[in-house]
Amino acid sequence: MNNKGVLKKLTLSVVFVASLFLEGCGLFGGGAGDGGNLVGVAGREGWYMATPYGMRAVPAGTFHMGQADEDVAASQINFNRQVTIGGFYMDETEITNNEYRQFVQRMMEDSASTLGRDYIKNEIYPDTTVWMKDFTNHMGDPMQEYYYMHPAFDDYPVVGVDWEAAKVFSQWRTDYLNSYRESMGEFPMPAFRLPSEAEWEYAARGGRDMAKYPWGNPYIRNAKGCMLANFKPGRGNYYDDGNAYTAEIMSYFPNDFGLFDMSGNVSEWCEDAFNPASVPLVWDLNPTFFDESEPRKVIRGGSWKDIAYYLETGTRAFEHKDSTRAYIGFRCAMTYLGRSSGAEF
Repeated sequence: MNNKGVLKKLTLSVVFVASLFLEGCGLFGGGAGDGGNLVGVAGREGWYMATPYGMRAVPAGTFHMGQADEDVAASQINFNRQVTIGGFYMDETEITNNEYRQFVQRMMEDSASTLGRDYIKNEIYPDTTVWMKDFTNHMGDPMQEYYYMHPAFDDYPVVGVDWEAAKVFSQWRTDYLNSYRESMGEFPMPAFRLPSEAEWEYAARGGRDMAKYPWGNPYIRNAKGCMLANFKPGRGNYYDDGNAYTAEIMSYFPNDFGLFDMSGNVSEWCEDAFNPASVPLVWDLNPTFFDESEPRKVIRGGSWKDIAYYLETGTRAFEHKDSTRAYIGFRCAMTYLGRSSGAEF
C-alpha cells in the first residue's frame, strides 16, 4: 500500500473513533457516566443472601469427619480425617408430607402435559406400599392408606421417595423460588440440592467436633430419662421414645445449629454415591464422592426402626437410588454465596 492509501486509512480510523466519542459511548465504553474508569457493570449491586424459608444457616468450619465411637461392625470404611466445609443452609426439618404434596400438586398442574401423568404417579408420587412391603407379616394397611394423604400426618416426614425423586423435588423447589424472585426483579438464589455426606455429618454434629450424637456424648436419654430421638431402643421396643413409627417434626430438641431430627425419625438421602473406599479418595475441602455409574447412594442419620448405632453421626449406610422405603426421607441444602458476616449464625 502506498503512502496515500495509508494516510486515507488512518484518516478514516480517526473519524470513526471521534464519531463514537461524539455519540457519547466511546470505543471502549467511555462516556457512559463512568468517566472512563473501570467501575464494573452497573445494576449488580445490593446482593444479600437471605436465609431461605424453613432453613438454618450452617457456618463454614473444620471438623473431624468419621466414626466418633467404636467401629462396631468392624467395617473400617469411615476412619477419622479433618475436613473443611463451606457455609451453607439446611432445612431445619425433614421434608414433610404436606410440603411434598405441594410439589406433587404443582407438577400435576404445570408439568403433566410434558412429563405425563404416569411419570408423575410412578416416579414422583410417594410409594405408599412401602408400609406393607418393607416388613414381613406386618399390619401396615392403615399406614399405607393414611400416612401420606391424611391431614393427621401433614407434619410428619415424607417417606417412600427415592433418590431420583428427591433430586427432582430439589430442582422444582429451585425453579419455584427463583421464578418468583425473577418476577420481583431480584437476583436468583442458589439451587436447592441434597446435602453432601460431609455437609450432612458436619451439620448433624452442630459444632460439637467428634460428637457421637447431635446432642453430644454418650447417652440416648437425657437426665430425666427421656429419649432424645425417635429410634428402636431395644428388641421389639419401638414405643419407648413415644412413637411407634415416625414422629411429627420438631418432637425432639434441635442440635446446636437449630436442626431437628438429624438422628432418628427417618434416614436421609445424601448427594454422594456410596463407596466403602471413598474416604481417602475425596478431597479435604467440601468432599463429595460423585459416581453416576454407582446405583448405591449414601443415607445418614438412622430412622424410627433402627438401633442406636445408626443414629451416630459417624455411621455410614446406603440404599439403591431407585429404592423407596418406609424409613427414608430427605432434606435440602443450599450453598451460601460470598463471605458471611457472621450475623446469619
